[in-house]
This record gives sequence, C-alpha cells and structure tokens, in this order.
Amino acid sequence: MTTYGLLIFDDAEELDFAGPWEVFTLSAALRGGGDSAVLIAERAPAPVRCAKGMRVLPDHGLDDHPPLDVLLVPGGGGARKVQMHNPVVTGWVAGAAERASWVMSVCTGAFVLHAAGPARGRRVATHWQLEEELEGRGDVTVVRDARYVVDGKLLTSQGVSAGIDAALWLVGRLHGRDHARAVRRQMQYDPAPPYLADEPILA
Repeated sequence: MTTYGLLIFDDAEELDFAGPWEVFTLSAALRGGGDSAVLIAERAPAPVRCAKGMRVLPDHGLDDHPPLDVLLVPGGGGARKVQMHNPVVTGWVAGAAERASWVMSVCTGAFVLHAAGPARGRRVATHWQLEEELEGRGDVTVVRDARYVVDGKLLTSQGVSAGIDAALWLVGRLHGRDHARAVRRQMQYDPAPPYLADEPILA
C-alpha cells in the first residue's frame, strides 16, 4: 500500500497537484485498490482557492491525516509568497518529510521544501523563471536542464506540467516501469504540443 499526501493551500497552482493526483489515483485504480491519495490543508475542511480560481475541498488537516509514504508540495504564488514563510506549514512539512519514503515538489514547491529543510544541501529543480532566486537562498543546487531531479528520497520537478513526468517516474519506481507505462497509456499522456516554446515566431 502507498499513501500519497498532497499539500494544498490558497494560490497553489492547480496542475501542480492535479496532474500528479491523476497519476497517483489512476495508478491506485490500476493496481486494484490499496493505494490512496489524500489532499491536506492547514485549515481543512475549509475550501482552498487555487491560483486560477479553482476551489478544492481538502480531505484532512495537518494533524489528522493517515501516515504518508509520499509527500507532495505544489508551487504557485502561495508557495513562494506565503507558505515558505508560514512556520506552521514548514514545521509540518519538515516532520512529514522525515517520516515519508519520498518527498516531492512541483514548480515553486521547492521553495517550501527549502524553507522547511528537506531541500537544503540537495540538487533540485524548480520553475525556470525562479531558478536564480531559489539558488540565491543558499545551501541548494538548482539543476536547470532537467524536467525533474532525484536526490536521495527527494524528487523535485520544474514548472506545472513537469509534475506529471515526475509523478510517472515515481510510480514506476514504486510499482515498476510496466505499471507506469500502463498509467501513462490510460491517461493518453503522449505530449505533442502544437506551439513549442523554442520555435521561432514568424512574421
């Protein structure tokens, strides 16, 4: 059994947690039960209003969730501007991370992991626009050319959609590559973006 705990908070980037949530819950379904994913918030059961306006109801508060095998911290403005400065959340993250088998962040969730401690002295990934800012906080090495980075039990990913890649890698690590491939196929996750970011813009 694997229990995935996804921290959510106001101004969290929706896809940062919803993308991995899809991977984790679909993985659980394909495994026939036993695994579970839960949403955790400081002020549960009050709804969380995310960065683009989505309202989400958490399953548990910081003190009433099941033991977590995987802890995920998403990014968004709420991570970098609020939660990394929130001692209640960073204290909880530090404790939950110590007990978990895997600790994961997406995008600027790495700032929270740095503030809480698990990312200190480690190699990490974060959103490309904020790599220098994170590295400027010291005691961390930001990897700029990888969608996700594994350092011990710490798994960090670049911005937003990169969290899906990292979650698929983690499911493969926990339950085997064939299982991860089945999850990816069921999701029809085979990216073919129509407008690549590095394509030249023609007049």
